[in-house]
Amino acid sequence: MRTRFETSQGLAVAEKSLRDELGKFSPSLSMRPTNHKPRALVLVTKESHCLRDLMYLLELGELPIEIPLVISNREDLKSLVESHEIPFLYLPVTATTKIEQEKVMLAKITELKIDFVVLARYMQILSSEFCSAMPGKIINIHHSFLPGFKGAKPYHQAHDRGVKIIGATAHFVTSDLDEGPIIEQDVAHVNHAATPEEMIARGRDIERRVLARAVKLFAEDRIFIVGQRTVIFS
Repeated sequence: MRTRFETSQGLAVAEKSLRDELGKFSPSLSMRPTNHKPRALVLVTKESHCLRDLMYLLELGELPIEIPLVISNREDLKSLVESHEIPFLYLPVTATTKIEQEKVMLAKITELKIDFVVLARYMQILSSEFCSAMPGKIINIHHSFLPGFKGAKPYHQAHDRGVKIIGATAHFVTSDLDEGPIIEQDVAHVNHAATPEEMIARGRDIERRVLARAVKLFAEDRIFIVGQRTVIFS
């Protein structure tokens, strides 16, 4: 259940009242003031469309979050991030530095009191240890086709197979790659005349919209994870 209410008692008193009254049901309760904005750590690589959309909606006041830091394994988006007055941290990732770099990220999560992590086209696979440290709090955006195409150049593979629908899926990250509970999805129809470049452009548009919606749903406490699925309160 998701409930929004007004009270003159203050958060601590209201929480105690609810726990006292509902204690016999052993509920899992989570409360926060509506003016508290969840803090997001955004991870990126070099593609900017999802990051740009998040920062744009943030500036418009349409995304109820704070972004105290953006971390990237490349420096391509440094100037973009800093132009929005958001700190940028470059953490190059290799097979030998991956574990140490993830420790730095986890330290930043603690230091900055991060509530959740957004992978805005972050092209690195997070370790099981990192995923376990933030269960149900890491959101990823992934291209999704019918059928699905894995590996390099998925849009080119889709073009070669003549797909008629392209799309994107926002999901929670688990230790099983791209298998976490689905939050939001969208699709667009294409035809035989669409080039791979046109499909990539359509895909970028879908990806940014789907990720932004998923982040907003999370920030407004509208997502409940039930097993391998999510319940979304609209």
